[in-house]
Amino acid sequence: MITFDQRGCGGSRPLASDADADLSTNTTGHVIGDIERLRRLFGIESWLVLGGSWGSTLGLAYAQQHPDRVSELVLFSVVTTTGREVQWVTRDMGRVFPRQWARFVGAVPAHLRDGDLAYAYSVLLHDPDPRVRFDAAKAWCEWEDTHVGVTGFVHDRRFDDPVFRLGFARLATHYWSHAAWLGDNELRDGMNRVRGIAGALVTGTADVSAPADIAWGLAQRWPRARLHIVDGAGHGAGEASISAIVRDTIDGFGSRW
Repeated sequence: MITFDQRGCGGSRPLASDADADLSTNTTGHVIGDIERLRRLFGIESWLVLGGSWGSTLGLAYAQQHPDRVSELVLFSVVTTTGREVQWVTRDMGRVFPRQWARFVGAVPAHLRDGDLAYAYSVLLHDPDPRVRFDAAKAWCEWEDTHVGVTGFVHDRRFDDPVFRLGFARLATHYWSHAAWLGDNELRDGMNRVRGIAGALVTGTADVSAPADIAWGLAQRWPRARLHIVDGAGHGAGEASISAIVRDTIDGFGSRW
């Protein structure tokens, strides 16, 4: 099993939370290149690629660029990070959580509230004033806690660390405000590149952060994928039912080794 910290976070340096962080070389394309370098470093001919939430976008983008290096592809809490999906999470979901969204949008200066909220937050998160950055990161992560916790709110304790919180918010807004540097529906339209790869898509009916129609739409274009829509499950691998299906799926693929 190979896991890694993407650019700007975890053990990777420099951190996105650094005051002078330059994210210009932190894009989907750069991270796909990093994954390929890791594969070559460890001498792996092909591997099962697993990704959840943002990782499902990254895993699918990687597989479409390097299908000959992917033996199986398992994606959960599936998103493709389109502009429409970003708008859903940052703006339209205010219909689900009106009180919390009012606080979320209220943290943005009035002249930026009607535009791209991910971009507006990115501006605040890179403000020269550390207090502005602190407040913006706190507001962004409070909204994150809200929309991923629809089946039972659980505070992500990593957000208690102001360094982690700032880095997380900067990376999320950086990628979201650019729609992950992917063309509109690029991943959906590129599913023919992974048609020969066996895989699974796992999502939950109560996942408002990653609505089930995203995985459903990909499955219609991916004949070798098994689609699992789990009743009542929310977002992330913390959902026991989703974790069990992902684990069983990987075990099933692994039986041939």
